[in-house]
Amino acid sequence: VQLQASGGGLVQAGGSLSLSCAASGSILSVNAMGWYRQAPGKERELVAAMTTGGSTTYADSVKGRFTISRDNAKNTVTLQMNNLKPEDTAVYYCNYLAYDSSTDSAANDWGQGTLVTVSS
Repeated sequence: VQLQASGGGLVQAGGSLSLSCAASGSILSVNAMGWYRQAPGKERELVAAMTTGGSTTYADSVKGRFTISRDNAKNTVTLQMNNLKPEDTAVYYCNYLAYDSSTDSAANDWGQGTLVTVSS
């Protein structure tokens, strides 16, 4: 699966940004799409993810500020980020995760990163 991310940029603390990601290719009907981020000198971490069934998970650090949504028909996922903080500064990566029971194989694909910079 190919993932094309868009959005990101520079924003002041307290501001908002939106990230979008579109998936294409052999997309399974049951999957999870989400966003991870990696700050300089830190490991990549999950920010938020959402399944085709609508289940969501968020990092504790973004709960109440970030909202993930998706359009299953268009295979897109969006991350709305509000009340951004300097510690949200990172490269954000779109992720697609799925398991194909017919072939007993898993897909774990990544989009190109997009930089989010929050100035204080």
